[in-house]
Amino acid sequence: MSPERNGAAGEEAGRQGIRPRYRRGFGCVTWVNMAMLAFLAAAFVLPLPFRYVGEGDIFREVPSRLAFFGIVLFVPGMALGAVLGARTYRTPRRRATRVGAGVGAIVGWTSFFFPAWVGDPPYVFLPLALLATGLVLYALFAKGSTFEQRKRLFLVAAGIVAICGLVTLVLNFDVLGVTGAVFSTAAAALGGWVGGVGYARAGGDDMIPPGSTIRPREPRPSRRKPR
Repeated sequence: MSPERNGAAGEEAGRQGIRPRYRRGFGCVTWVNMAMLAFLAAAFVLPLPFRYVGEGDIFREVPSRLAFFGIVLFVPGMALGAVLGARTYRTPRRRATRVGAGVGAIVGWTSFFFPAWVGDPPYVFLPLALLATGLVLYALFAKGSTFEQRKRLFLVAAGIVAICGLVTLVLNFDVLGVTGAVFSTAAAALGGWVGGVGYARAGGDDMIPPGSTIRPREPRPSRRKPR
């Protein structure tokens, strides 16, 4: 057997070793790690100017608090990424990044206020936050819903947590709290955008849904020199 055919057979066997949906699940886990790195980098860079200008407490408190949120959400995020990737097909990059940024913003905003909603009254914010989380998860994992239906669920969830967070800020107004909420939301939105890039790519051509506008990757030209 020639080296070219042997290599092609090995490559085909490698493809058949792991099912495409599982490859996509593993790929999504990898991109969750990339999204977490982007979130932690943004969580450090955004408050950095306050180290030299203005409130020094913002730089001392906000990055460590956001890093703690990232560590807590890291393992659940990988698990959700694996399951979501294995259950879904690839989607156009523009839609994936926009949805990823939106989900990240919801997660960042909710995570920042969650300790206050658990420990301080009014306790009505906690069940509302859990309701919003359930709506987001349902929108992500429900297969029988159209994109417009999922979009409406996202908007409802975003509205719920936005109102709860704004009321919390009004009741306990603090410059550190306002900047922390804004930086947490922005950093998580960036991380979600990066995760959306991976969601659009993971799985390769085998996970392109029927009728999609996604173009398969063109085969790379062989670098072997003619004999």
